Amino acid sequence: MTTVVLADDEALLRKALAALLPLEGEVTVLAEAEDGESAVAATLRHRPDVLVIDLEMPGVDGLGAVAQIRRELPDQVILMLTRHARPGVLRRALKLGVQGFVSKSAEPAHITTVIETLRAGKRWVDPDVSALAVLDDNPLTDREVDVLRATGEGYSAADIASRLHLAEGTVRNYLSNAMHKTQTRTRHEAARYAREHDWL
Repeated sequence: MTTVVLADDEALLRKALAALLPLEGEVTVLAEAEDGESAVAATLRHRPDVLVIDLEMPGVDGLGAVAQIRRELPDQVILMLTRHARPGVLRRALKLGVQGFVSKSAEPAHITTVIETLRAGKRWVDPDVSALAVLDDNPLTDREVDVLRATGEGYSAADIASRLHLAEGTVRNYLSNAMHKTQTRTRHEAARYAREHDWL
């Protein structure tokens, strides 16, 4: 029997999966969570074989929740569900050690199969998700992404330099490069452009 914590803010979908997954295979749903914070709490409390988590949730999103869980449970097996498999997301999820990636439109039987595949120590990325990842057109370097993400959170160049352990001039160079690549006039416009294109 494979134990699962199920995290999704869409109650209808979450309840449907909680009801259907046990019918499709040897799966027991230990707990449900409706947002990132409760997903972290439920996972740390129940220690499931597999955490099935939605990417897009209010407050702490799926990636944020996974990052928190990884600090406490570095070996937690994670399957991420997404409705919009946008370029860039897969790479960030894989960097966080997510083992599986499935479209939310997948049949419950398929999701159950993937859960069991992950529990067996293997990885799974749906073909449509991996195809989109190949099309990732992000021209920004990892450091440019870091400074734009911090800009989007409202930090000044001096604050960003302190947070990222960089010289302030280096931060300004990264921001200038990012503005050039996004063809924007300010660092805030660059951060907004990058977020809209799912590069952050």
